[in-house]
Amino acid sequence: MNHLILLFSLFLAPAFADKESEKKTQNFSSSNASHKRLKRDWIWNQMHIKEEIDTPLPHHVGKITSSVRNNNAKYIIEGEYANTIFKVEETSGDVYAFERLDREKKAEYELTALIIDRRNNQSLEPPSKFIIKVYDINDNVPVFVQKVFNGSVPEMSPVGTSVTKVTAVDADDPTVTGHATVTYQVIKGDEYFTVDDSGVISTTRADLDRENQSTYEIIVKAKDAPGSSGDSSTATVIITLTDINDNFPVFKHPSFHFKVPENISVGGEVGRVKVEDVDEPQHRNTKYSFVRGDYRDTFEIVANPFTNEGIIRPKKPLDFEKVAEYRFDIEATDPTVDLRYFKSGGSRSISTVTIEVTDVDEPPVFTKLPYEFKVRENDPEIRTLGSVWAHDPDAAKRKIRFIRRRGSPNGDYIRVSDTGIIQLPKPLDREFSSSYNITVAAQEILEDGRLSDRESHAQVHVIVTDENDNAPELVYPEEPRVCENAAPGKVIIRISATDKDEISPRGFFKYSLATEDSNFSLVENYDNTANITVKYGQFNRELAKIHYLPVIISDNGDPELSSTNTLVISVCKCNEKGNFTFCEERAKQVGVSIQALVAIFICIFTIIVFFAVITLLILLRKRHKKDLSGLGRNVAEIHEQLVTYDEEGGGEMDTTSYDVSVLNSVRKNGIKPEAVPSPYAQVQKPPGNITSGAGEMEMMIEVKKDEADNDRDLLPYDTLHIYGYEGAESIAESLSSLESGSSDSDIDYDFLNDWGPRFKMLAELYGSEPNEDFVY
Repeated sequence: MNHLILLFSLFLAPAFADKESEKKTQNFSSSNASHKRLKRDWIWNQMHIKEEIDTPLPHHVGKITSSVRNNNAKYIIEGEYANTIFKVEETSGDVYAFERLDREKKAEYELTALIIDRRNNQSLEPPSKFIIKVYDINDNVPVFVQKVFNGSVPEMSPVGTSVTKVTAVDADDPTVTGHATVTYQVIKGDEYFTVDDSGVISTTRADLDRENQSTYEIIVKAKDAPGSSGDSSTATVIITLTDINDNFPVFKHPSFHFKVPENISVGGEVGRVKVEDVDEPQHRNTKYSFVRGDYRDTFEIVANPFTNEGIIRPKKPLDFEKVAEYRFDIEATDPTVDLRYFKSGGSRSISTVTIEVTDVDEPPVFTKLPYEFKVRENDPEIRTLGSVWAHDPDAAKRKIRFIRRRGSPNGDYIRVSDTGIIQLPKPLDREFSSSYNITVAAQEILEDGRLSDRESHAQVHVIVTDENDNAPELVYPEEPRVCENAAPGKVIIRISATDKDEISPRGFFKYSLATEDSNFSLVENYDNTANITVKYGQFNRELAKIHYLPVIISDNGDPELSSTNTLVISVCKCNEKGNFTFCEERAKQVGVSIQALVAIFICIFTIIVFFAVITLLILLRKRHKKDLSGLGRNVAEIHEQLVTYDEEGGGEMDTTSYDVSVLNSVRKNGIKPEAVPSPYAQVQKPPGNITSGAGEMEMMIEVKKDEADNDRDLLPYDTLHIYGYEGAESIAESLSSLESGSSDSDIDYDFLNDWGPRFKMLAELYGSEPNEDFVY
């Protein structure tokens, strides 16, 4: 059989040659017939051999032939696989394969044929390329491109719905009929799915339900050579059913019971009802509705998008005293269920809900919110605006006490009594504030008299109506100026006014001049403004550089109020174009309100009084210390004090210094000392050897007394120890007051009281009894 194929290929080789070779072959045939051949040539084109030949090697492939007629001709082949896989018999040109060929590895081989002279290795003909093709045999099994395939299809899909596609590849030659044709077959799971020749898997049933079975694992076989039992391979296909919304939600319980306090806020959560939906979460869209019960206006049920639960919330406040229990039926549905796949015969999902309201101690409830009152400003007769009222909503019905919590503006402008009466302690001023807001708290009074810690609040709004109690005021513009050569009728400035009261609806402000005796006039604009113009013209700067113009402004209120305002107008020099060239600088007017002046005066008066009190306290303290220092010390301390003043004090020689009877004679005769010059003159002690007489002592005492009375710069000296001159060996002994308290002398020193206030202390010392104690 191989030899027949080889001969067949040799005969067909000229037909597959290219045109040039065909022409050359034709020329060769014609020349050979006529014995006129001009050129030799190769006479083959292609060779063929089957793959995987099971006969012993080598395998004959074909024969290369040349038209050269030379006994020394030698055939050789060259190329990648020459002399390894393929060899040529050098004399006959037969080509042999020394290995079994596999088309799936290499389908054709390209070699080069040469014919040479074996004697000198010279080419007898040019080299020529030829191709050896390997014929395919069906020796490969179809192989799937992957071992496991995945696919998905919506549940309840119609028959024939495509799921996925599988692919197997056969390495044999597809040009050979039956060698590379692959067919598929479901060998496991064929009751649910099927596969066509292209590998597309589709459904065979329309009742595939994800809730019953969500995944399927099938096995697909691939084989070639249709109609035969050719080799085959298998692959696993995992098919997942995707969910569709084909199930309604069902309540987990036939009834639900909740307890909630009556003070739950509107919108708060009472409880949750739970349903079960076998569809996946993205296909759960439960809606809750009331079936029976008259409480649709009291409660609402909202579905939680994440848990699919129904949240029950109150739509209005609950009241235990009115309704203590609510009972109603609810239904759970899903409006997005695909009715094409709805399973008929299912019952409605209905559940009963019971809500028990528990009693709590609620705060008082105001009967009217908010409260609003109106009052005229500055009305001294109005003291009560009205009242607020609240009651205890619980069964106890406790009494209520009202308390003012906050106010705007801050201050004691509005008061609230314990019973809720709104009071005014003083008239209100609209110009201070046109409205007042306070917060009133209501608290229950417990059985023991204490106030409950629970309270409710109400807002009270007081509107102050306006009274015409403020005169209009001038709005001072920029400084008015006028040229000294201004023409009559020249507008100097436009003035306007403002009023703290509400603008009267009856008209505008009225302007007028307080006097017509000026070079100014006023023209109304009837738009709440007026113009100040020049009346006669030609101002004289020599007479007045600044004019003070009083303007009267009145409103149209009831009663009508007016005010006088002064415009300060400067007369300036101007150029020919009327531009100001020079104006005197006016002193800036710094205004201080009456309230500020009163505050300043009060502060000054307070400071003066404070310093006066401090000064008085200091003087009294000093005088008290002086009295204590003079009378509160013992005799020894006083004697020590006298010594520190550089005075000798009493001594034994004092008894011979002067006659004490002289003092008595001065008191009895009432001799007044003569006036001496006021300036103090220090009297020096006479020498120790000079004998003093009574007249000398009397004169010295009078001089000292006169100096003390007339010299206002000296401190008060009211004791005898200041008299530096004692005399010599007076028979009256010592004049020192240190021993006077214990002296046995019967001399009466009351005459010292006649010498004035400066000797008061000395008179008190010598006029006391020997055993009398001083109390300070």
